[in-house]
Amino acid sequence: MERRLDRLRDFIAAATRLADRHGAAGMAGPELQAELGKLIAHDDWLPESCTVPHAEYYQQFLLHCDPLERFSLVSFVWGPGQFTPVHDHTVWGYVGMLRGSEYSQRYRVRDGACVTEGEPAALQPGQIEVLSPVEGDVHKVWNAYPDRTSISVHLYGGNIGAIARHVYDPASGRAKPFVSGYSSVVVPNLWDRSAQVRAGLTA
Repeated sequence: MERRLDRLRDFIAAATRLADRHGAAGMAGPELQAELGKLIAHDDWLPESCTVPHAEYYQQFLLHCDPLERFSLVSFVWGPGQFTPVHDHTVWGYVGMLRGSEYSQRYRVRDGACVTEGEPAALQPGQIEVLSPVEGDVHKVWNAYPDRTSISVHLYGGNIGAIARHVYDPASGRAKPFVSGYSSVVVPNLWDRSAQVRAGLTA
């Protein structure tokens, strides 16, 4: 099936305009969240190369990074039963569910320990989880399904694969620095609109 890459292009253009207007810190808000909501309302645009699970661990495929590193967009592909460690982000983020389902368990780091906050929240297709370092952005995420792949689309206020962050030992609360990187070595080519242009040519 042909991918509707125009949806992804339109989202990137909208996010770039918001970054130009408000900067990396100020672009997060209802307008940006609504744009992400429009993107994940359809499951016909994500390039197939960014949907492939790994047998052992979850994948983080970079879809786009702003040239000034004000934001990045990543597809997270969860194989059956896969999960993250307890971790933080240090920048704002939005997690939009595209396919399948995932659970997020929030934590608060207090007095040298990771304390769970509430019950795990299930994210369903079309729903968005908001992450903020100010309000607390420490959580653990896992695929809700033991027998199939789930995919979520993550938007962050920076080049998330190159940001120094932390993973936490839930028992001791000990923080260990890490940099996630990306699973992909290339990003999708979103900009070849030649077929569309050719279709409009007159002989």
